Amino acid sequence: MQLHDAIRNSGAKAGDTVAILGIVAAIAIPSYTAYVRQANRTDATRAMTLDAQALERCYSQTFAYTPCATAPAGTAPSSQGNYSVTIAVTANPATYTITATPVSASQAGDTACAVFTLNSAGTQGATDSSHVNNTKTCWGST
Repeated sequence: MQLHDAIRNSGAKAGDTVAILGIVAAIAIPSYTAYVRQANRTDATRAMTLDAQALERCYSQTFAYTPCATAPAGTAPSSQGNYSVTIAVTANPATYTITATPVSASQAGDTACAVFTLNSAGTQGATDSSHVNNTKTCWGST
């Protein structure tokens, strides 16, 4: 009975414990969600960089971005499925633009990095959900 009496007399109530847990959850869950979204951005940048490498390898062999079987084309999911990656190629002049937009539920809420772009000149770009340039944050420069 001593343990039971000590717990009962300690002054802690179940409501206090629930309140403390609620405060911790209110702080921890949004922080964790933001961290996961930031970490998942590498799914987009990695997919786009690998696609650009394949397109440049094709261009170095044929002086065009389209006729190679190993070069990606069209729209495909990123390796982890968080983004839809679209490759648009033009023949004359020979250029491409790769665009990644979030499709998974976790990344759809990433308003800071709503669209990623990478073009044949090597220019990286990104905009937030209000179409404001946010390249440095989204591509990991800051």
